[in-house]
Amino acid sequence: MKPAAATGPGSFPARLRAREQLVGYWVACDNPVGTERLAGVGYDYIGVDGQHGVTDSAGWRNAMLAVDAMGRSAGVIRVPSAAPATIGIALDAGARAVIVPMVDTVEEAAGAVRACRHWPTGTRSMGGPVRAELRLGSVPAELDEAVACIIMIETVAALRNLAAICATPGLDAVYVGPADLTVALGGAYFGDPAVADELSRALKEITEAAARVGIASGMHCPDGATAAQRLEQGFTFATVSSDITHLQEAAARHLAAARGAKGADR
Repeated sequence: MKPAAATGPGSFPARLRAREQLVGYWVACDNPVGTERLAGVGYDYIGVDGQHGVTDSAGWRNAMLAVDAMGRSAGVIRVPSAAPATIGIALDAGARAVIVPMVDTVEEAAGAVRACRHWPTGTRSMGGPVRAELRLGSVPAELDEAVACIIMIETVAALRNLAAICATPGLDAVYVGPADLTVALGGAYFGDPAVADELSRALKEITEAAARVGIASGMHCPDGATAAQRLEQGFTFATVSSDITHLQEAAARHLAAARGAKGADR
C-alpha cells in the first residue's frame, strides 16, 4: 500500500489511487435527510445507487448535497451504464467518483474513463456553473484529477478481459458486484455454495490483477465483518450493505423485541 494521502471528502480520489484501505456505505433510498445522517457517521465514502436504487438524476444531486453537507464522506454515484452523457450528469452533480456497471471489454472501460476526463484525454464537456465547478473549480486538468473512474467486474467477459481492463490508461479502480458475478459463474443465486470456490478464485484474480498495475480494487459486502475480511484478503476498499437493507433489518429486530417470542409471528 502506498503512503496515505490527506483525509477529507476531496481527498477520496487520491486516497483511492494510493490504494489506501477505505470503507464506504451504500444508499439505495431517495432520502436526502437519511443520506445526510449516514454521511456524518464517518465512512470514507457514501455510494449512491443510480443503477438499481430508486433515485433519478435529480436524486443524485440531492444525495450529493446531503453528503457534502456533513463534510466527512465523499459522494460516489453508481451510474446506470457507461453512457458518457450519464457519467457527465453524475459528475456535474458533484460525485467524487463514478462506478460503472456491466463493463465487458477494454473498449468499454476506456470509453468510461474518457467520459470522466476532459480534452485532450477525454470526452467530458465543461460543465459551467454547476456543482462540480462550485466545489472543484473550472480548470479541466484539476477537475480530472479530482474525480475517479471505477469499473465493475461482474461478468464472465470482464473476467476474461480482466488484465487488459485493469491496465486501461486512466482507470482508477475495479469494483466487484458479487451478486452478478456469482450468477455469471453459474450460481443459481447470490451466495450459492455450489460456486463458492469459483467465486473465491475469481476474487483472488481480481485483487491480484489490480495490484499488478497499481490500481485499487473494491467489493460490495453484506456487512461490516465481511468488509473487514475482504480488506484483509487484498481488496483496498469495501462497501457495507445498504440503507434500505438496514432499515428493514432494524425494524424487524425491534418488532420482534417489542412483541416477544410469543407474539413474534403476528
